[in-house]
Formats: sequence, C-alpha cells, structure tokens
Amino acid sequence: MDYTKFEKARIVGARALQLAYGAPPLVKVPAGTVNPIDLAELEFEKGVIPITILK
Repeated sequence: MDYTKFEKARIVGARALQLAYGAPPLVKVPAGTVNPIDLAELEFEKGVIPITILK
C-alpha cells in the first residue's frame, strides 16, 4: 500500500512515540541506533509496524 508523506509521518511519529516510552522494537536494532524516529522508520520500511490504517 502506498502512503502519502503525511500518512507516513503520522505512522512513523506514532510508532516513535511508542518506542520512546519503552515499547519493544520489532526489528533487530542496528549498532549505534538510539533515536526512536530512526528505528520507527526502519520498522516502517520493513513493514512490521503494528498499526492498522483504515481508508
């Protein structure tokens, strides 16, 4: 599914907030990655973010 840049920003932002508050990451964290936004973008690219989008 293709998302607009606004939808992607909302999804990544929501997931980054979850990660910042201690949610476990759903991908292997690369060495040196501490920024929750970078980790959320990685999860988005791999398609593992547990957020359902209804259109």
